[in-house]
Amino acid sequence: MIRLLIADDHPIVREGLKRIIANYQDIQLVGEAVNGDDVLALCAKQEADVLLLDISMPGPGFLEILHRIEVKYPLLRTLVLSMHTENHYVIRAIKAGAAGYLSKNHSPEELAHAIHHIYKGSSYISPALAETLVSALQSRGSSALHQQLSDREYQVLSLMGSGKDTHGIATLLSLSPKTIGTYRTRIQNKLGLKSSAELIRYAIENHITE
Repeated sequence: MIRLLIADDHPIVREGLKRIIANYQDIQLVGEAVNGDDVLALCAKQEADVLLLDISMPGPGFLEILHRIEVKYPLLRTLVLSMHTENHYVIRAIKAGAAGYLSKNHSPEELAHAIHHIYKGSSYISPALAETLVSALQSRGSSALHQQLSDREYQVLSLMGSGKDTHGIATLLSLSPKTIGTYRTRIQNKLGLKSSAELIRYAIENHITE
């Protein structure tokens, strides 16, 4: 029996996932979380085999959650679910410890296939996404400037690209506005940009948004 956790802040999405899972007798839902803090608390009290993790939730970002899970719960396999199909999201998720990455526009059958696949110890990326990922790595490597950002800096940049201001980002990440300002300055220096407006434009042009 595959013990499954679902982490998504949208009730409709969670209900849809539960309906899909109900069709498989070897998958049992053992817990739900609606934000990053809930995910970590749930992992601490509930034994599970697979976690379905939404990429955009309030609280600690998905990269930080993946890092913590890899350290504290190495046997828990995480499948990241996202509307984003950009290669840089996939690369960062896998590097941070995710066992798989699946966009939400795939079929219920492929979701079930991915769950079973990573439960057995393998990694999973849909064939279509894997093909574009390989092509991108062959053509560009890791030359993009934002590849040098830390996970937290990358998260701040993505939130800026999504239209969040300093106080909004601080609230979402449970950090002080001063700390967010420090991250913003570091990002500007690494990307060679001079203002918040340039950072936002860079994030949008490179599809770095949540």
